[in-house]
Amino acid sequence: MQPFAGRAAVAGIGMTALTRESGRTEEDLAAEACRAACADAGIASREVDAVLSYHMNDSAPAVRVARALGIERLGWHNDIAGGGTQAASILGDAAMLIQARLARNILIYRALNGRSGTRMNTAPTGISTGISTYGLAGPIPLFAMAATRYLHDTGLAAEHLHAVVAQSRQNAAANPRALRRDPLTLDAYLARPYVCTPLRTVDCCQETDGACALLVSAVLDGPRVHAAVRGGGPGCSSMDRAPDAGTIFSAYVAPMVWDASGMRPADVDVALLYDAYSWLVPRQLEDFGFAAREELGTYLMERRHAWVNPHGGLLSEGYVHGLNNAAQAVRELRAGRSVALVTGFGGSYGSAALLVR
Repeated sequence: MQPFAGRAAVAGIGMTALTRESGRTEEDLAAEACRAACADAGIASREVDAVLSYHMNDSAPAVRVARALGIERLGWHNDIAGGGTQAASILGDAAMLIQARLARNILIYRALNGRSGTRMNTAPTGISTGISTYGLAGPIPLFAMAATRYLHDTGLAAEHLHAVVAQSRQNAAANPRALRRDPLTLDAYLARPYVCTPLRTVDCCQETDGACALLVSAVLDGPRVHAAVRGGGPGCSSMDRAPDAGTIFSAYVAPMVWDASGMRPADVDVALLYDAYSWLVPRQLEDFGFAAREELGTYLMERRHAWVNPHGGLLSEGYVHGLNNAAQAVRELRAGRSVALVTGFGGSYGSAALLVR
């Protein structure tokens, strides 16, 4: 068990509306989500003593957001450079601050104008010059190549990716926050244009304007952070050095989170998987031990993955760089679920956290 296990509670969650053109600054979006998280937790913003965020040079700094919230004496604060890898492990950062008695009430937020401002599909991948010359000019070409390898190795095909996307839409149908709620037939899926084979437009997460915030507390009640890990290795973020270009973060962090938590896959009753691309869902189901490779095709076609991302995930609800999945984990635990897995993806590096009721 990690020293911080059970010490930090996610006492409040807040989100702005998710749109394709907010007409607002990232600071304004962040402040709204943070105020909502504080109100949900039942505290005033001035009672917050630490602020954490992550970004890709597309957000508002923690100090400015704290000022907008009226936090006069700001303690520990960090603007973490990085993308979706942080979506789960930032809960661990907060839990460690609480375990070390460096903070009592911590705001975590992610704010971005991901559609009307800096668009994620143009973000630099950090890959080496040697393979960038082969056309991997952004995240989608990079992860499309990794997807090609994975689909080849597993025998999964377009109908299986459709099952992921269609189930995401079905889950989102009852979610008023979701931007994509219409059913998606196989024919309609196949008619969508490719962005980069084998990924069609609907296989890729949305580009969204909005913000999400969590209030993590040492003194309030709520779902508890039971474990959090981050790590990775050679894989789809460093294809020129990897024995398997289809290996993503979950191959590395899944054993870590089970070891750190004392839990096993059967203990988890809701999974909030980072679904930036449809193929990441079966890959994570396999890596975390929820489905064996040889049964993945049947598992998907029978929609046995309906328990994953019950709000629609990043494919259908919207894209707040994964933090909206963490907020949904809290909703699910409040509604009676016992253990939620949240993941953060950044190629072959990433994170995972387990929250318990």
